[in-house]
Amino acid sequence: MSGSSRLLDTTGSAASIAPEFLVSPEMLDAVSPSGDRGGMVLGSGMQGEPLTISALRPSATRIVLVGGLYLARQVALRAMAVGAWVVVATGRPGAWQMLQKAAGEGQQLVQIRRLSPVELPRPSEDAPLLVVHDGGPTPQELFPPRTPWQTTVYVLPYMHPQAGATANAADLVLLQRLPVGQAQLAARIWRLSPPMVQELTSLADDQVVALGRNLWKRLRLVTTAKEQQILGPVRRGD
Repeated sequence: MSGSSRLLDTTGSAASIAPEFLVSPEMLDAVSPSGDRGGMVLGSGMQGEPLTISALRPSATRIVLVGGLYLARQVALRAMAVGAWVVVATGRPGAWQMLQKAAGEGQQLVQIRRLSPVELPRPSEDAPLLVVHDGGPTPQELFPPRTPWQTTVYVLPYMHPQAGATANAADLVLLQRLPVGQAQLAARIWRLSPPMVQELTSLADDQVVALGRNLWKRLRLVTTAKEQQILGPVRRGD
């Protein structure tokens, strides 16, 4: 795995993540695109402390998300809230239409595409790009992040033996609850210990494990009232 724990602020201090993207939990109320620069609150620690993620960075970034659509759509909404372009490549476009509605009439910040290569918007510090690849458990590299300020999120509905290359290339992995067999496969891919495997199988619907180099952090998803109107209640499935 190519990532590091610096992607995730586990202390609540600005010094522990990339300085260009910081945000308070109150900013999450601005789900519609914002011109303000800021980072993304991923959730809260088990003691209630806010955990922020430096997902939009001056370097090409890969994030693998293993779980349901709820978490993937929440990550996309929060990228929109800090002013990122969002391109979703998917075989189920109807499941992502809510992002375009959340962006508002006349906004072009969200594009929903088929699972085929297309020209992407040019990312920049003022307009970072989040590409969501919703292509099943064994995604192809249609939009590999090659430039600064581009982040690609690979949405894996479940663990698959052929997903190892994608998983190991990630800078950060977000894992929701897994059945025993899939948790054991995750253990082989990332060399997890038996207690880690047990933790993956026992996560609540609103819990996620953030995995990276020197990082294993259990957190609880935090959803604002506006996000609930768009996404519905927190859930593990789709």
